[in-house]
Amino acid sequence: MNPPLTRSQLAQLDHDDPLAPCRERFLLPEGVIYLDGNSLGALVKTVPARVQQAVVQEWGQGLIRSWNDAGWYPAPQRIGAAIAALIGAQAHEVVACDSTSVNLFKVLIGALQLRPGRRVILGELGNFPTDMYVASGVAELMGAELRCVAPDELEQAIAQAGDALAVVTLTHVNYKTGRLYDMAGITAAAHRVGGLVAWDLAHSAGTLPVQLNACAVDLAVGCGYKYLNGGPGAPAFVYVAEQHLAQVRSPIAGWHGHAQPFAFTQGYEPHPGIDRMLVGTAPQLAMVALEEALSAFQGVEMAQLRRKGMALGDLFIRLVDEQLAGHGFGVASPRDAAQRGSQVALTHEHGYAIMQALIARGVIGDFRAPDILRFGFAGLYVRYVDIWDAVATLKAVMDSAEWRQPAFMARKAVT
Repeated sequence: MNPPLTRSQLAQLDHDDPLAPCRERFLLPEGVIYLDGNSLGALVKTVPARVQQAVVQEWGQGLIRSWNDAGWYPAPQRIGAAIAALIGAQAHEVVACDSTSVNLFKVLIGALQLRPGRRVILGELGNFPTDMYVASGVAELMGAELRCVAPDELEQAIAQAGDALAVVTLTHVNYKTGRLYDMAGITAAAHRVGGLVAWDLAHSAGTLPVQLNACAVDLAVGCGYKYLNGGPGAPAFVYVAEQHLAQVRSPIAGWHGHAQPFAFTQGYEPHPGIDRMLVGTAPQLAMVALEEALSAFQGVEMAQLRRKGMALGDLFIRLVDEQLAGHGFGVASPRDAAQRGSQVALTHEHGYAIMQALIARGVIGDFRAPDILRFGFAGLYVRYVDIWDAVATLKAVMDSAEWRQPAFMARKAVT
């Protein structure tokens, strides 16, 4: 058995952490331990000034000229290229646009069109609901069949679908449990029967060393406001592998996806590259915020960030085991860090009230029904001592039973 840890030992880990200086790139409230970057990333310090410049100078003074003079128009492509560097893709394969849900709709219909005659969409039981809502709607619209199976049954289901399989749609890291899928293995399994794979990178882009090209991934979408820190409702992104760019068609044919948007022709001709996945005018202020937020990754090695995320998760689980035994918690996440993203999910029958009491003490995670307390470990700003203090605070909440207060049991609209 390992000897008990001390807070001073963890403070030394922070002192020696090569990523420790990255914390200074963020505006973090005094006295708050923020463990919800897997839901909404923290604010990058330089974003407010950049957005103010865009509002006051570029919009206020430059007016419509700023589409050209301030570089607004090519922002989706610039941001896509910056994200591509974080997810193992080529710059011309990624563009920032729309929301994750809208982009998933595009790529699933695109996948069905790339595989005519194949009607099966294969998904995961327990995937983020909107992904399954979108997939169900696509299946209904396209006359396809949506099959959802348990995570451990995926490869068998792929083989069983055989030449009926059009596309597998999965989230790389499960939003509840944090389970990390084998991207290379599942993609290869789908390709063996002639199917495609569309990955949702909402819980992996910006925290794991994703390798889309190395894994021969066909299509992917992702979120700009979690580990990429782009702000609430930040633009999402879409990836199309180079070999599919000339054939994939977006089901939403908007003018920014046209080969010549400012020719204003009546007939639609898709752009030859990734721009064909665009639809309408980009939300420039949100684009500006996301682009500036990505500067927080300057000089960061994703493999190093991954190692820290794994270590933070392991530490959290160890401290929960040591300090919270007897309080009714379970660990829903894989204990093997190699099979887990940058989050740990605990279970408790009173999880919602416990999380509200924890937040009231300045430790911010979130809750997912029916019984999941989620804790995200964004390695750019979460410290080892934060994990110690978070678990100590959780122990205090449980020992005092303060979570039983009526105020903590009243459900809010956003959990």
